[in-house]
Amino acid sequence: MNIAWVQVKRMREEYKKLDKAEMSIWECCVLLNEVVDDSDPDLDEPQIEHLLQTAEAIRKDYPNEDWLHLTALIHDLGKVLCLPAFGGLPQWAVVGDTFPLGCAFDESIVHHKYFKQNPDIKNPAYSTKNGVYEEGCGLENVVMSWGHDDYMYLVAKENGTTLPPAALFVIRYHSFYPLHREGKYTHLMNEEDRECFKWLQIFNKYDLYSKSKVRVDVEKVKPYYLSLIEKYFPAKLRW
Repeated sequence: MNIAWVQVKRMREEYKKLDKAEMSIWECCVLLNEVVDDSDPDLDEPQIEHLLQTAEAIRKDYPNEDWLHLTALIHDLGKVLCLPAFGGLPQWAVVGDTFPLGCAFDESIVHHKYFKQNPDIKNPAYSTKNGVYEEGCGLENVVMSWGHDDYMYLVAKENGTTLPPAALFVIRYHSFYPLHREGKYTHLMNEEDRECFKWLQIFNKYDLYSKSKVRVDVEKVKPYYLSLIEKYFPAKLRW
């Protein structure tokens, strides 16, 4: 838990350059098969099938929200950070729960006891409920711990996706469990956050422990998701 404000700001600026690779969304989906997420309870099938199972489950229940189907497909693509070409970051810096920096660490954060080793905890400016932020400032203005969520958010935003704000919110905060599981840090949210949060709550019902033993026919559903990628993203993205 030695994820300090200064380190994260520096890492975010480095990855915001998007100079690691150039490829399409689907190419990244395939590349993700090379990543083994030790925190994922389902490791028997390729990662692309996990993505498609989540997307297909949402597609069945929300057939008219095609942006949400695509969001489900791409939400974990930031895990390529574990691969050597993307810096080969350790899994603790890529997967797992995310949380705000620059304000007090809430006890609901996983492994909270280890925060005593974090240098930020000794900074009085970061030790209050609001810390360096103003109440209602909006999560867009909050520095989050680094991980695959924030990286994929940067990739999507900087490449000019036309996905709606709710999609970017889901991508960026789907691992922010202190918020959507424990109801913490809501004082930092603004009205737009609260609207987007409704979709995050829907999405999270499908994200974890919802994998099916029924294998997805990748080639059968691929044309549909390629059409969504073409609708919402450029052909090639900088990563």
